Amino acid sequence: MASLNKVILIGNMTADPELKTTPSGISVCSFSIAINRRYSKNAAEGQQTADFINIVAWRQTAEFVSRYFKRGKPILVCGALQSRSYNDSQGNKRYVTEVVADEVGFVESKGDAANAGQYTPDAYTSPSFSNAESGAPKFESVSADEDLPF
Repeated sequence: MASLNKVILIGNMTADPELKTTPSGISVCSFSIAINRRYSKNAAEGQQTADFINIVAWRQTAEFVSRYFKRGKPILVCGALQSRSYNDSQGNKRYVTEVVADEVGFVESKGDAANAGQYTPDAYTSPSFSNAESGAPKFESVSADEDLPF
C-alpha cells in the first residue's frame, strides 16, 4: 500500500523565527504560523478561530526563513508532518507533532509587494533586441551543406 505525507499551509508568522546551529554546523529554524479557520456552533452563525502550527526548517530553508520572514508576515510552507517524543527535565515523556518544511515561499498581494518594493511578475519586462534596420534581431543563415558544430 502506498503512503503520502504532504502538508501545504499558508498562514502568518506568530513570532520572529529562531535560527540556531547544531553542534555539527547545520542550520535549523523553528517557528510557528497561525492559520485562520471558520467554525460554527450552529448553522446560522460562523465564528473564526486560529490554529497554531509548529514548523521546523533545516539548512538553506532555515536560513531563508530567518532572513526574509518576521512576525506577522504571511508565509507558504510545504513539508511533511512528523511526530517525535522526548523526556522533559522532570523525566516525563512529551510528544510533539510538527511540520518539517521542505519548501517555503512568499505570500503577498500585488499591492503589498509593490508597496514593499519587492519583485512581482508584472514588473518584469522582456529584454529588447536592438537592430538599427528593422528593430528585430538579426539571425545568421546557415546553409544545409555546412557542418554544424554539434
